Amino acid sequence: MGISFSQYDPEGFYDELYEEKGQPRPGGTLLLRKFASLPEGELKKRQEAAERVILNMGMTFGVHGSDDGHEQIFPFDIVPRIVMASDWERIESGLRQRMRALNLFIDDVYHDQKILKDGVIPCELIYTSKSFLQSCMGLRPPRGIWCHIAGIDLVRISDGRYYVLEDNTRCPSGVAYVLEARQVMKRTFPELFEAYRVRPVDGYPSQLLETLRSLSELPDPTVVILTPGIFNSAYYEHSLLAQKMGVELVEANDLAVVDGSVHMRTTKGSQRVDVIYRRINDDYLDPLAFRHDSVLGVPGLMESYKRGRVALANAPGTGVSDDKAIYAYVPKIINYYLAEEPILPNVPTYVCSDRRDRAYVLEHLDQLVVKATNEAGGYGMMIGPHASKQEREDCALRIEADPRNYIAQPTLALSRVPTLVEDHLEGRHVDLRPYVLYGQDVYVLPGGMTRVALRKGSLVVNSSQGGGNKDTWVLS
Repeated sequence: MGISFSQYDPEGFYDELYEEKGQPRPGGTLLLRKFASLPEGELKKRQEAAERVILNMGMTFGVHGSDDGHEQIFPFDIVPRIVMASDWERIESGLRQRMRALNLFIDDVYHDQKILKDGVIPCELIYTSKSFLQSCMGLRPPRGIWCHIAGIDLVRISDGRYYVLEDNTRCPSGVAYVLEARQVMKRTFPELFEAYRVRPVDGYPSQLLETLRSLSELPDPTVVILTPGIFNSAYYEHSLLAQKMGVELVEANDLAVVDGSVHMRTTKGSQRVDVIYRRINDDYLDPLAFRHDSVLGVPGLMESYKRGRVALANAPGTGVSDDKAIYAYVPKIINYYLAEEPILPNVPTYVCSDRRDRAYVLEHLDQLVVKATNEAGGYGMMIGPHASKQEREDCALRIEADPRNYIAQPTLALSRVPTLVEDHLEGRHVDLRPYVLYGQDVYVLPGGMTRVALRKGSLVVNSSQGGGNKDTWVLS
């Protein structure tokens, strides 16, 4: 017989597959029974087979800070995360609500600023945000939508509820690993997909293309993906999405603005480009508008965009809603624009630019997670209970020197999913990043990337910090 799961212990954490020791949740019973029926060592063999498939796929990510473009195979665990249909219904509704509210907020910030005039959000938080672009004031993006593609991070804690951890509304990455993880699991456990009614994820590229095409008034617009190039950590994703959508993957030197429109160099000559899915941050998008030393952007692109000659997804300036200090106000944003209560609550957050919040944070650093407001990938983060006294003192100095740049949150007991470790299962902490598209309507990919902290006891799920990926099964 295979692995015995009777000894698996959730250890007091909310477990996605087990209600308690020896008691699987309803959605996990069939999966665990299948695993238990496998011959001894078979589960480990299938894990190794899955890793070979990933290697052959070239499913990699760039290592942050590597000057030589060093890449690693994306770590993957074959024990899936199962999401029941009732849970997903609430998640989907909450994400749609949040996407609509954030777009109304961004549009307001760059136009009438009613939310600032009404005192719902302090003006200084907006004007001191690194992602607020004065040059975007008065911009009118197609259909009034600023953020077309978002990855919104969710966590589940001991009360069994899902909470929004952060909003990624600039250039969210990771969806390629969702698509490829599903293919890996179908190859590894085809019999389980016959037994389970798992909602498919392979429709995402066509939904993304439809979203991008909706930004143009033309019946057959030319869509491209603009990548910084092969040394970008998400280049694998850029190339995969271009392939699956059937669009060109271009770099800055493939594009030029001619007579106010964007054109692409091809083997057949110049071709006009109508929609650009840009995977380049605002600062580097156009050296004439932002950073003059950028070699990744297209000179004149912003002027072309402002004149309505090309559409960009996401719109420049969208990152103001991505700022972690602004995140703390999203429940108020939802209430202000939609007159609704948030379906998905925020994690309690202390904004260090607020004097009272800052005093609390400095007094309780040993209990809190401190995050830099504009960092990603797990960088700029201090986990108080796991930090040394010196690390906490250094963090306090950074907060006092630049309070606007920091927020703090309670250390959360993230839910866990059984994860294969050698020849047995151990609980590992996870979060969930669903992907949301906003074109004609709001679409939520049924599933998302379950990021798993592969190091025992770790709460850091980012791949660059030792995290990995699990397939996420949303049941019908």
